[in-house]
Amino acid sequence: MARFASIIGRSVLALLLVAASAWGLLALGYRLDTGAPLRGIAQALWLSAFALALWALVRRRPLLLLPYVAAGIALIAWWSALEPRNDRDWAPDVARTLTARIDGHVAHLADVRNFDWRSDSDATERWEDRTYDLDTIEAVDLINSYWAGPAIAHTLVSFGFADGSHIAFSVEVRRKRGEVYSELSGFFKVNELVVIGADERDIVRVRSNVRGEDVQLFHVKVTPQQAREMFLEVLAEANDLAATPRFYNTLTANCTTVLFRLARRLAPSLPLDWRIVLTGYLPDYAYDHGLLDRDVSLAELRERGRITARARAADASPDFSRLIRIGVPGP
Repeated sequence: MARFASIIGRSVLALLLVAASAWGLLALGYRLDTGAPLRGIAQALWLSAFALALWALVRRRPLLLLPYVAAGIALIAWWSALEPRNDRDWAPDVARTLTARIDGHVAHLADVRNFDWRSDSDATERWEDRTYDLDTIEAVDLINSYWAGPAIAHTLVSFGFADGSHIAFSVEVRRKRGEVYSELSGFFKVNELVVIGADERDIVRVRSNVRGEDVQLFHVKVTPQQAREMFLEVLAEANDLAATPRFYNTLTANCTTVLFRLARRLAPSLPLDWRIVLTGYLPDYAYDHGLLDRDVSLAELRERGRITARARAADASPDFSRLIRIGVPGP
């Protein structure tokens, strides 16, 4: 029995060793900014320490674990010292982060994005200052843009005002110029977070008309006071990120989890749920918790909320926001 327990214990330690070593290898590969040759040397040394540790575990030579322990301490110290920044050479669409100033019932927003996209990599760039009357917020919409099957979507929240104007907010990966987004790299402090405030003809149309994504819009059941409070929470988050950058994380700090955290400040009883991570199912979560119109089925909400065809028909129309909402059920 003791021999069996020893075998199980060493097997568990070996699995933990493999997992930790795989993480370290990926962390060095994605985040060590030394150029390919030195990065390769660092990864080779880390793998050598891992191989020696694995051999020491099998042969029961605990002293030979010391090089791996030392390498692990150095790796953790380096990882802990990595700090997010706001001064990199950013991709044009995330080059600026939204900031806001509140003056009574008026919100003054700086750097609202209003690009005119010709392709996914070519746009006429416009950053604008806009003013919104907080007392005239009438609607909040959840927008899910599906780009990788039913489980994965990018989430936006849009606010509508009495004059018919809308502004959409998106928490995004702040990519560097020329960088391609990777879900895996999102676990390794490669990118920062950014809050983008944008005209819907920009941030919705680039997804529906240019990228051909399946964009679905849902009216959220909120009171005007709740809508105002959420709007202010989003602006506060944007200001906070502009002043104190934070790293993006594919699992814990992404387009949906940040918005969920903000919503929870207004409704602390909202429970954690696996659908917060698998963002494509966020409308299901919202429906189950009474945040969407329950007078119709979720399937009907999804079908009538599919706005890609209407967005393509509306294209650059100044009436874009109204046209994409035709037929969408809800308040």
